[in-house]
Amino acid sequence: MGIFSRFADIVNSNISSLLDKAEDPEKMIRLIIQEMEDTLVEVRTHSARSLADKKELVRKIAGVEQQISDWQNKAQLALAKEREDLARSALLEKQRVTQVLAGLRTEFTLVEETIEKLTNEIAKLETKISETRAKQQALIIRNQSAQSRRDIQRHLHTHKTEDAMAKFDHYARRVDELEAEADVYAQSNTKNLEQEFAELQAQEEIDSELAKLKQALQDK
Repeated sequence: MGIFSRFADIVNSNISSLLDKAEDPEKMIRLIIQEMEDTLVEVRTHSARSLADKKELVRKIAGVEQQISDWQNKAQLALAKEREDLARSALLEKQRVTQVLAGLRTEFTLVEETIEKLTNEIAKLETKISETRAKQQALIIRNQSAQSRRDIQRHLHTHKTEDAMAKFDHYARRVDELEAEADVYAQSNTKNLEQEFAELQAQEEIDSELAKLKQALQDK
């Protein structure tokens, strides 16, 4: 796969969709970032080569332009010396070198276009890497939170927790029984007290009745 087509695949990829389908999202996003960084290195390498090619082309173009100027001067000198044959040869060489210059300028234009394209791609890829790193950080936080929740739920569902809850229920029932016993004793004490007062009242009524009977006998 060429550098440009692979770059397009990476930049245009839907990272969220890839992560949703992944069995291990954290591993997937690390691989994606690694692929992006490797591609970025490759793009920068191509850009550096293109910049070097541009500098080389600038030197070549300058050299060829100097050659064209030299052949032009030679043609003029030959004519001045009445050497039309040499002048013609000089102009033919100038024509050949001019064609070389045209090719170099075309190549220079292509290299400039490539450099511009690579520069834009580097900026886009750096942005994509930053966005993906942000997703990675968010994913790590979500994963840690999910693991903590899982561990808590797992702990809550262990036999130890069930045993603890069973013991708690047992103690709660024991407390209920003790409270019920206390209520029974309280009610019993209340009944005994009321019974004593009732007996006192009954005794008082009997004493009063007995006194009346004694008084009646005395009056006779």
